[in-house]
Amino acid sequence: MIRLIASDLDGTIIDNEHSISQDNIKAINDLQKTNTNFVICTGKTYSISKDFCKNLHANFGIFGNGSQIINLATGEVIAKRLLSLDEIKLCFSIVKKYNLHIHAYTENSIITENPLYLDLRTSILFSSKIDLLKVDNIFDYILNQKPVILKLVISSPSSLANVKDSLENITNLTILHIKKTGIYKDKVIDKEYEYLDISPLNVTKGYALEILSNYLNVKKEEVLSIGDNINDIDMFKTSGISVAINNAYDEVKKVANYTTTNSVENGGFAEAIYKFISF
Repeated sequence: MIRLIASDLDGTIIDNEHSISQDNIKAINDLQKTNTNFVICTGKTYSISKDFCKNLHANFGIFGNGSQIINLATGEVIAKRLLSLDEIKLCFSIVKKYNLHIHAYTENSIITENPLYLDLRTSILFSSKIDLLKVDNIFDYILNQKPVILKLVISSPSSLANVKDSLENITNLTILHIKKTGIYKDKVIDKEYEYLDISPLNVTKGYALEILSNYLNVKKEEVLSIGDNINDIDMFKTSGISVAINNAYDEVKKVANYTTTNSVENGGFAEAIYKFISF
């Protein structure tokens, strides 16, 4: 019996136009009739995602790939993890060495010198939900103003494999390497690029889902997870059943228990719900 559903947001429930199919809406409404805990599990921060979560009637939210776990009914912060200044300094030493683009996420803003990649995409899509803070020197700004940093993102139009290796050699951080190339090209800004999503150690969707499951006294076999992106793979590992949406990265489909016939636009999320949840 499934007692907790953990679902990614973009590419899983919401399509590239940030629309929700009627099938997905119906599935979400039907979930309201059950006692199942519905958890939104996203790489986005809480400030960006909270309105979506409210509209989707989610009970809990895992944000920033696990840096924030929030009870959406009460506002209680169940867990929160931040990057330390020393960790930030190590990241910037690599950025300087390779002359890379970097931006930082606080709870309510994106800090950047010049929005080019994921920071540009986010500022376009969520201008009303998060502040875009342009600064002359992002490292100096962080040193002087000491904002709370949830995560850093390093971006490049070329391969970041060597950069990831360099970071892993000098830090104990969680580093996700995601490629927005080929069929996964960023259509919002019409660019191909790669990025490294950098968070504190053990800040992953999977680790956060394990924390939340323990908090709710839910066993692994009682968890259904649904996703499409590389950051969802770790979530799949802490779930009894894992479902990849048809439009998911191939790497995600390979580790999922089931891949939907339908894409996000055609109700892939709904397909997963009706296949594994009894109404």
